[in-house]
Amino acid sequence: MKDDQLTPGRRVLLRAAAMLVPAAIAGCAGTDRPAAPGPSATGGAPAGGPQAARARKPSAYRLRPIAGSGPQRFTRALPHVRKAPILRMPDHDRSMVLTFDDGPDPRYTPAILRTLRRYDVRAMFFVCGEMAVENPDLLREMADDGHLIGNHTWSHPLLTRLGRATMREEIERTCYVIEEVTGRPPAWFRAPYGAWNRNAFQLGAQLGMEPLAWTVDTLDWTEPGARTIARRVRKGAGPGVVVLSHDAGGDRSGSVEALRDYLPQLLDSGYRITVPSSYLI
Repeated sequence: MKDDQLTPGRRVLLRAAAMLVPAAIAGCAGTDRPAAPGPSATGGAPAGGPQAARARKPSAYRLRPIAGSGPQRFTRALPHVRKAPILRMPDHDRSMVLTFDDGPDPRYTPAILRTLRRYDVRAMFFVCGEMAVENPDLLREMADDGHLIGNHTWSHPLLTRLGRATMREEIERTCYVIEEVTGRPPAWFRAPYGAWNRNAFQLGAQLGMEPLAWTVDTLDWTEPGARTIARRVRKGAGPGVVVLSHDAGGDRSGSVEALRDYLPQLLDSGYRITVPSSYLI
């Protein structure tokens, strides 16, 4: 048989192969990735927490998506658009969720990760893109330890003062960095200062993320001291409670010390510290 002659069986196989066209996606939930970071949006006055970090020099990082490289990823179902953020988890058992905002910060995040690892506990870290891109190793460490990494925008602006296009850039750029470093897009989003509006809910859902707020605010951004932070967590503890703390944005030594205090106490009291699943919300 000549090389250009095909048997009927080989013709069938070739036709079948030609029909299999994988549907790859890029960025969060199949959105287009930006070619390079644009200018950071400016934030407003604090409404529920500190600014994530001091003004920084422009990062040398550039987003360079390469078509056709890496494993194929497929479109996931998008969450519906909510009118309010989730404040707590289903309270059918004694589960609580610990969350840390504004990092990763090499001064405080490693100590928090060590404490969580010591007690074999998983938490949520809502990271700012400008911090994540400068500390990718900490982002990988979070993911390797089984923690959930959420989107807290790029530069921690007050979203209610931004136009839709600027807001989308703040959120989408952070999605991209998280996925590039960890291999998985974020499934959760938290608005800086807890300031939400319709655009924030719509864009978060379009990018495949559920909006999560909190039940207990430790107010650790005011730097009240470790004892006060730990007392607030113990006082607010309960099934389904989501605790807000910070691992960046200021002096977070009190938050680090407080975690060492209240975490074993919560576990001894029968609470299970866990991370949520978007499929159960």
